[in-house]
Amino acid sequence: VQLQASGGGLVLVGDSVSLSCAASGDSASSYSLGWFRQRPGEERELVAAVRWNGVRTYYADSVKGRFFISKDNAKNIVTLQVNNLKSEDAAVYYCAASQHWPTSRSTEGYGFWGLGTLVTVSS
Repeated sequence: VQLQASGGGLVLVGDSVSLSCAASGDSASSYSLGWFRQRPGEERELVAAVRWNGVRTYYADSVKGRFFISKDNAKNIVTLQVNNLKSEDAAVYYCAASQHWPTSRSTEGYGFWGLGTLVTVSS
């Protein structure tokens, strides 16, 4: 499975940003997709995930109500909408694919990774 992430950049506190990840390759549509973020000096953490069929989602408690994940099953694209950005949302965001659901919150549960996309939040 190949994952191509896009979006991110420099945004202001309170603004919104949309991150997209296109999955391709053999059986890509059968993988659950997740978004992790990694702040400087911290471990990579799962913030949201969507089951392969787009029906079920997972959100970390810290982002509930502001982050929304969705999947376009026809195009195998997962989108992470981040609203009301906070300074602590600044991080490198990674898209990853897993064969498991319920999702693992560990990076070990995800076998395929895209390159990260940087979200910088300015006040």
